[in-house]
Amino acid sequence: MVLHRGAATVVVEPYAENVVRVTLSLSDPDAKSAPGFGITAKSSTSGWTTTSTAGTDEMHSSQLAVSVAASGPQRPATGTQGDIAKFFNGSAPWVGLRITAADGKRLIDLESWGMAVPNFKDGTAWLNNDRRPQDDKFYTVSASFSAADDEHDYGMGQNQEGYLDHRGRVLHCQHDYNAPGGQSVCVPFLVTNKGYGLVWDNPSKTTAAFGFNGQNTFSSEVGQRVSFFVIAGDYDAIYRGYRLLTGDTPIPPKSAFGYIQSKQRYTSQAELLAVAHGYRDRHLPIDDLVIDWFHYTHMGEMDMDPAKWPDPIAMNKELHALHFHTMISVWPRFVPEDRFFATVQKNGWFMHQADGTPTNGLPYDRAGADIDTTNPAAAKWYWDIIRDNYVAKGFDAFWADETEPDLPPNGSFFHVGPGTQFFNIYPLFHTAAFYNGMRRDMNQRAVILARDSYLGAQHNGAIFWSSDISPTWDVLKRQVPTGLNFVASGMPFWSTDIGGWQYLPGSHTPAHPPLLDPSDVRDNVGAYDDYPELYTRWFQYATFQPNFRAHGSRKQNEVWSYGKQAEPILEKYLRLRYELMPYIYSLGYTANQTGAPFMRALFLDFGSDPQTAPIGDEYMFGPALLVAPVTEQGATTRSVYLPAGSDWYNFWTNERLHGGQRITASAPIDTIPLFVRAGSILPLGSRIESTDEVQTIAKVRVYAGANGAFTLFDDDGHTYAYERGQRKLTELTWDDATQTLRHTGSQAWTAPDTSIVEVIGR
Repeated sequence: MVLHRGAATVVVEPYAENVVRVTLSLSDPDAKSAPGFGITAKSSTSGWTTTSTAGTDEMHSSQLAVSVAASGPQRPATGTQGDIAKFFNGSAPWVGLRITAADGKRLIDLESWGMAVPNFKDGTAWLNNDRRPQDDKFYTVSASFSAADDEHDYGMGQNQEGYLDHRGRVLHCQHDYNAPGGQSVCVPFLVTNKGYGLVWDNPSKTTAAFGFNGQNTFSSEVGQRVSFFVIAGDYDAIYRGYRLLTGDTPIPPKSAFGYIQSKQRYTSQAELLAVAHGYRDRHLPIDDLVIDWFHYTHMGEMDMDPAKWPDPIAMNKELHALHFHTMISVWPRFVPEDRFFATVQKNGWFMHQADGTPTNGLPYDRAGADIDTTNPAAAKWYWDIIRDNYVAKGFDAFWADETEPDLPPNGSFFHVGPGTQFFNIYPLFHTAAFYNGMRRDMNQRAVILARDSYLGAQHNGAIFWSSDISPTWDVLKRQVPTGLNFVASGMPFWSTDIGGWQYLPGSHTPAHPPLLDPSDVRDNVGAYDDYPELYTRWFQYATFQPNFRAHGSRKQNEVWSYGKQAEPILEKYLRLRYELMPYIYSLGYTANQTGAPFMRALFLDFGSDPQTAPIGDEYMFGPALLVAPVTEQGATTRSVYLPAGSDWYNFWTNERLHGGQRITASAPIDTIPLFVRAGSILPLGSRIESTDEVQTIAKVRVYAGANGAFTLFDDDGHTYAYERGQRKLTELTWDDATQTLRHTGSQAWTAPDTSIVEVIGR
């Protein structure tokens, strides 16, 4: 539906019966142009009808109605309004747009929109300095939408300021390594409790304000139109709509669900092999080892220093024989001294200034220039040299570090256009360079560790982490809501650096007597007396993250590195992670099928309980487990809210509790408060030391008190054969009235049910 309202063109474009795109522009061609980067779906009018009555144009489906009112009255302003109009006016005509559910329930009204040339009044005149003559004209674009008094707002990428609900807050949607609370990441996908989600289709720096004056307002530095998608329905429908628009989330290899051991940094082949044998000699479960930066002779050389890594091929063969998978860090940067800089420069493949000069960070940053992987030729070449120099040595996975990119693109230029206009898209293109190459040239599933994301980046085989955070209790506390909003943005796989990445402070005074003795690891933790306690609490929390990865700038970072009191606790949770592997791996399949996260803030599963709306310090891990991390130093209890509508079981004691109440949960240093929802089916695996081993179903725990269902998934764990139907699906169904567990589909165990099925609370 293409309409004209004054000088504006308005386009209403359906993508599904519950998904619609709206564009508005003072430029007719821009209003009619395709969606921006990250949107891969095609529009579809199936199920939609168009009507026009008294100048109001409408489109209807079984789930949505979109109406655009006739142009407002053309009467000239008089009196005070007339005087104001002589000197001040808006940049765009009024457009009366309303989107409702099929039953007439209002979802959003467009209260106002803007499309202004850069100017001194708004403080935006400088933007034209970032535009070349051949580039599209710059406008700042904005839109304000109605927001109900009881609306709650989630998602929008990664913001580390420590809150879950964005209502009443201003959010800067941009990749910013130096954000005060920790790196911010822009994924402009808003999820609300009012029956809709909104995708803001603009990749430039965007400021979003939620709930002020009854409105949600989005304002982007550069654009040629306002473009947004509305997805209607419950949370499941919203995530299905996001998946439709941007692509599914491939299931990572099973090893990526296991333990990933890293530190800053393993400096030699001998050190890495010693760590590997340390785990295997102790019979501790682990899957991945990571080689961080400075393994090369020059930044961008794509080699391994032979003085420290004399035979990487033999090293990887040995590690593979020990059932390890190896990941190596690859930066997108090249210095003039490396062997590839001249090639990249000659081909114009660097992010560059207007005159073609590669952008660098001098004088303070001497790490060279970033390759521009928005250029298809550069992206293919980049992967090819990674393949020839790292895959050829036996590496399985890649850490695509510095995907902001590290040199902010504002004022520079990509192949696709001005960096100021396309500020946030680099992670989408850069992870795709890896993913497309790995799918083409490798026989195993891609796993790409990245610190930044954008709309659609979940489709690139990427797992994300919260960047270079500090090793403090405050940071640990803020990680919980940070991760919940990030995964709510359509990015199911996220983790943190267990223990924080930054170096430990020279001195630290704990708030309370430490719960673990640091005296036997002084060489590692220095004067940070409560650091073993902090690391242990962080490790417990990470056990229930989509990916489970240790990293940081300590001398040693293995599970035996934090003292004799900490070690058995860390081992307990390491083994628990692998015991839960059948459950967790199945959650990865569900995310692939639905687009929804499986680390879920409580509002996603208990929206009918208003108490859950702001809770960001506990969460569901799949449909069964409620996790309440301990983030206060010295604490041995913590307050936990058990959502209404269900009974709950203490995972450790099997005590049954009613929902709709706040309790004080016991939390000694070896215990994270963990509860299981009544009706849950929890498959548990046999003891293994690597996901390369065949893991059998050791137990299926059923928590009585409600009907339940769970889809148990398994496959070869390595390839994309599951996409061709080569997978095992077992449907588990619990009938609480008859106290019967049924299982249909693939056979998941051969032993009698009496030896496998364990009913709790019968």
